[in-house]
Amino acid sequence: MWNPLHEADSSFAAWRRPRWLCVGALALAAGLLIVGFLFGWFIKSSSEPTKIVPQPNVKKAFLDELKAENIKRFLYNFTRMPHLAGTEQNFQLAKQIESQWKEFGLDSVELAHYDVLLSYPNKTHPNYISIIDEDGNEIFNTSLFEPPPPGYENVSDVVPPFNAFSPQGMPEGDLVYVNYGRIEDFFKLERDMKINCSGKIVIARYGKIFRGNKVKNAQLAGAKGVILYSDPADYFAPGVKSYPDGWNLPGGGVQRGNILNLNGAGDPLTPGYPANEYAYRRGITEAVGLPSIPVHPVGYYDAQKFLEKMGGSAPPDSSWKGSLQVPYNVGPGFIGNFSTQKVKMHIHSNNKVTRIYNVIGTLRGAVEPDRYVILGGHRDSWVFGGIDPQSGAAVVHEIVRSFGTLKKEGWRPRRTILFASWDAEEFGLLGSTEWAEENSRLLQERGVAYINADSSIEGNYTLRVDCSPLMYSLVYSLTKELQSPDEGFEGKSLYESWNEKSPSPEFSGMPRISKLGSGNDFEVFFQRLGIASGRARYTKNWATNKFRSYPLYHSVYETYELVEKFYDPTFKYHLTVAQVRGGMVFELADSTVLPFDCRDYATVLRKYADKIYNISMKHPQEMKMYSVSFDSLFSAVKNFTEIASKFSERLQGLDKNNPILLRIMNDQLMFLERAFIDPLGLPDRPFYRKFRRFTKSQACHLRSKQPQQVCRGVVSRNL
Repeated sequence: MWNPLHEADSSFAAWRRPRWLCVGALALAAGLLIVGFLFGWFIKSSSEPTKIVPQPNVKKAFLDELKAENIKRFLYNFTRMPHLAGTEQNFQLAKQIESQWKEFGLDSVELAHYDVLLSYPNKTHPNYISIIDEDGNEIFNTSLFEPPPPGYENVSDVVPPFNAFSPQGMPEGDLVYVNYGRIEDFFKLERDMKINCSGKIVIARYGKIFRGNKVKNAQLAGAKGVILYSDPADYFAPGVKSYPDGWNLPGGGVQRGNILNLNGAGDPLTPGYPANEYAYRRGITEAVGLPSIPVHPVGYYDAQKFLEKMGGSAPPDSSWKGSLQVPYNVGPGFIGNFSTQKVKMHIHSNNKVTRIYNVIGTLRGAVEPDRYVILGGHRDSWVFGGIDPQSGAAVVHEIVRSFGTLKKEGWRPRRTILFASWDAEEFGLLGSTEWAEENSRLLQERGVAYINADSSIEGNYTLRVDCSPLMYSLVYSLTKELQSPDEGFEGKSLYESWNEKSPSPEFSGMPRISKLGSGNDFEVFFQRLGIASGRARYTKNWATNKFRSYPLYHSVYETYELVEKFYDPTFKYHLTVAQVRGGMVFELADSTVLPFDCRDYATVLRKYADKIYNISMKHPQEMKMYSVSFDSLFSAVKNFTEIASKFSERLQGLDKNNPILLRIMNDQLMFLERAFIDPLGLPDRPFYRKFRRFTKSQACHLRSKQPQQVCRGVVSRNL
C-alpha cells in the first residue's frame, strides 16, 4: 500500500509511540493553538507577506535534461522479454524500476501489490478453432502460435494468441459473419436480412468498437461462440510491407486482448474495493463483466479459410467487405460441397487470482506536499510491448530521471509528484484501479491532476492530445515553447506543426484536442474520482491512413526493432512526447497558481449543449411527447460561463504572496472537475461517475430503445 506519511521527513516508525506520547502531543498542540490564537489576536501582523522565492530556468533545465538516447536505451531494456501481467518477468521488471527510481533520487519508491483475477491459456491444452466434417474429423485447425519475429526465435514464455477471460468451451455449429460485431451489424442481420445468430458461432473483424462490446453484442444475439480477426482493410496500410520488412501485420499475426465489460469496476471479484489480502471476493459466477461464451482471435490467413467457404446471403453492402480475396458472404454455414462442415472451438483458458505489482514513486512537494500531481503508465504487455506500453514506460523512466536530477541539485516542486508504473492494464486497467480504490479518499481530497503515459507513439505524423478542458490552455501554452520534430517545420514550434496538421474542427485557429473517454489508466482518476486528466502521444495522419491504430497492435511483432527501424529511428518523437508529458507535470506541480482555465470548460460545455440540442431536434415528435425542454440546461451553461469569467478576473488580481488566498483559489480550481461527478454513478454503470458525452456505440445502443429511454439517455450521458 502506498503510504502518504512518506511525505514527512520522519519515518513511519516514529508514529508508533506509546499512548502517553500521543496524549502529551495532543495537549501540547492544544496549548500552542491557544497561544498562537492570542498572539494572532493581539499582535499586529507583519506588513511584509511571506514570499515564495522563484527559481528561474528550472523548467528549461528539466526539459533540457530529457535525452532521446536515454529513452532509446530504456526501451531496448524493457523489451528484451515478455512482461505479461502476473508473471515473474513482470515482477522482476517492477523491482528493476523500483531500484532505478531510487537511484534517480526520488524520496520514496515502493511496490503496491494486489491479488486480482487474471486469465491465461492452458499450457497443456492449447486453444484453437477447427473445421470438422460430418463425422467430426478435424480437416483444418488454426495456428497455435504466431511465427516468431527474427531474432526472437529462442525467447520463451511468449503467450500464444488468446482473448483473456474467455470461458472454457467446445461449441460447434454453423458460422455467421457479423462484420464488426456492432449493434447495427446484428440489427442488419436479424431485422433486415432475417438471419438469426442464435445457436451460431459468429466471426467478427476487429475495429470500430472495443472487442468486449463485440462479445457482449454476440451474447445478446444468442451466439454460442465468437471468432475475432484483424482484416487487412483495417490493419494493413497500402503500400507498406509486412513485418519484418515493414510495419504491416503479417497474415499469421494476431491481436490479443481482454474481452471484459467492466465499466470501470476494476478487479471482477472485488468491484469498488481494493483487491488486497483481506478483501471479500465474489464467487466466479458473480464476477463483474465476464463473458459467457468462448472467444478466440486468429490471424487473417486463418480467417480466410473460414470466410472463403461462407454461403448464405451476400454482404448487404460494401461496408461489410474487407480486403481478403473472399466474397464476405454472411452465412449461416458454408456453401455447396462444404455445407455439411461445421466450425468447432477448443477453448481451455483458465481464470486465476494472481498477485500484481504497481511501482509508486514520490517526489515530495516543498510548499504543498498534500497536493498530488500524478504521472502514470503501465508496464505489463501482451508480449514484448515495443509500442504498447514500453514506449510509454521508457518515457516515464526518463522523466523520473530528469526530475531526480533536479532534486539532487536542491530543487523541489511546489506540490508532490507521484510516479506510477501500473500492472495488469491489459487485463482491464486493474493495477491503476485497485490503487485508486485503496487511496480514493486521499486522492479525492488531494489529487490535482493525472497525466497518463501509455504508448508514446502510434504513428509519426503529429501530436495527439486528449484532456480535460481545464488543461487546454496549459497544453497550447506548453507546445508553443517546444520545438517541432516534424520535417519541414525546422525552427517552428510544436504548436505550429500540430495546428497545421491537425486543426480543431470546433475551435478555429487552434489544434485539435480530443475528449477523454475510457479504456486506459486515466479512467478511474477521471471518470470515477473526478481528477483532471490528460494524455499525449504522437499519432498518424488519420485523414489519409484509414487503417485501425497501428497494424501490429498487441501482436508478437511489437518489438524494439519495429520502433527503431520504422517509427522513430532517432527517437525524436519520443523525446517530444516526453517534453509534453513532463512539461505538463512540471507546470501542474510547480506553478504558483494552477494552470487550469475554467473559461475553456465553459466554452466546451456550450458546445456540448448545442450538440445535444441539435441531435434532439431531429426527433421533434418525441421531444414534444415527453415535454423535453433545454431551457434549464442552457441556463446552467450560461450561469457557469458568467461565474467562470468572474473567477478568472479575480484570479488575475490575486495576491500570490498571500498563501491563504492562494490556497483557496487553487483548491477551487482543483475541485472544479469533481463538480461533474455524480456520486451514485451513471445509469447501469455505477463506477462511471463523470457526466460526459456518450460514445458512438452508446448512441447506437440508445437508438435501439424506446423514445422515452432515448431522452433519458441523452440527458444522463451528457455534460
